[in-house]
Amino acid sequence: MVNQPPAPDATHASVPSVTAPLHRGMTRGLTLLFAVSAGAAVGNLYWAQPLLDAIGRSLHVGPGPAGLLVTLTQIGYAVGAFLVVPLGDRLDRRRLIPGVMLASAVALAGCAAAPGFAVLLVALALVGLTTVAGQLLVPLAGDLAGDDQRGRVVGTVVSGILSGILVSRTVSGLVADAFGWRAIYVVAAVLTVALAAVLARVLPAVPPKASARYPALLKSVLTAVGRHRSVRITLVLGALCMMVFTMFWTSLTFLLSAAPFGYSVTRIGLVGLVGLAGALAAQRAGRLHDRGWSVRGTGAALLLALAAIVLAGFGGHSIVVVLIAVLLLDIGIQGSNVLGQTRLMGVEPQSRSRLNTAFISGNFLGGTIGSALASVLWQGGGWTAVMTGAGVLLAVALIVWACARRTLSAV
Repeated sequence: MVNQPPAPDATHASVPSVTAPLHRGMTRGLTLLFAVSAGAAVGNLYWAQPLLDAIGRSLHVGPGPAGLLVTLTQIGYAVGAFLVVPLGDRLDRRRLIPGVMLASAVALAGCAAAPGFAVLLVALALVGLTTVAGQLLVPLAGDLAGDDQRGRVVGTVVSGILSGILVSRTVSGLVADAFGWRAIYVVAAVLTVALAAVLARVLPAVPPKASARYPALLKSVLTAVGRHRSVRITLVLGALCMMVFTMFWTSLTFLLSAAPFGYSVTRIGLVGLVGLAGALAAQRAGRLHDRGWSVRGTGAALLLALAAIVLAGFGGHSIVVVLIAVLLLDIGIQGSNVLGQTRLMGVEPQSRSRLNTAFISGNFLGGTIGSALASVLWQGGGWTAVMTGAGVLLAVALIVWACARRTLSAV
């Protein structure tokens, strides 16, 4: 089935097309700046994860309430992705992106200065709501990149986001050990302000692509998805991959905390740095898109992820095998996501921010389901049960991919 051309609606107003020669492509320096800025932004979501015990003791709350800090941050991020990211198709992003980063810096400063637990909860929810600059930068990178470099550019920016997620946990623990948990929020606020200032100076002009009122703009996220079967398939594949990703990493904490490993929180956090190598390798996946191998590359990435899960399932007693599985799984999952997100950038150029909103929302939903499944399966059968469930999900993803190859190739 070939995708139908987008039906005219209020969001497709007569503004200059992004396919017109508005730019000459992304330079390496600007691509690197986008990647660093996006990684720093998304890293703000994860500072608290390794610090929950320290924060709880400091503010006199138990582990249960402290866990709400991460939950509310993630909820805030989901809301921000839906409410703020679509504005990238309507507003001047030279102002929008630095603006949301400055708002995020204020929220981060509020975390550092929070006198009590309730204030910290509110501040972290606002951090989640405002730290969406990375998801505004991805579609902007797609707009600015030339057709022959879009995969490489988007892949690099997305790799920056993934690296930010992985590095933030380790950096947070190191800074907190040396200066206390509030220090990391001071550092993050200062870094965010500095990056906002640089972006305000260097972001090029790209005309808005939609003129609809805000409620219609939000509604058009769903209509943009509904117009293209290839988009819906890509969203399903992305959600399945994120289910597997969060299932693996959630259960890995359980595995490494128990016998025979008995690792501390710090040592478990260092295992995540192996995933960083996988994220950097996955950045190369964007080049497959530029060469016309996006669909085949997605299938190969899913097969690699499945192989990693099988390896982890049979080798869960060996840290060496587990580390190899971490590396392969990250390359496979993140490679698939990079290719899927890059394909979305070419489906409907005037709706890139809205399609990115749909992609992020689908991944968030998949990640939430994956975390819940990991807990249930671990209680039922431990590591083997979780890896079996993850393998089944990847098998489903491969079946979906195989049945939809023609549709995805038509993008």
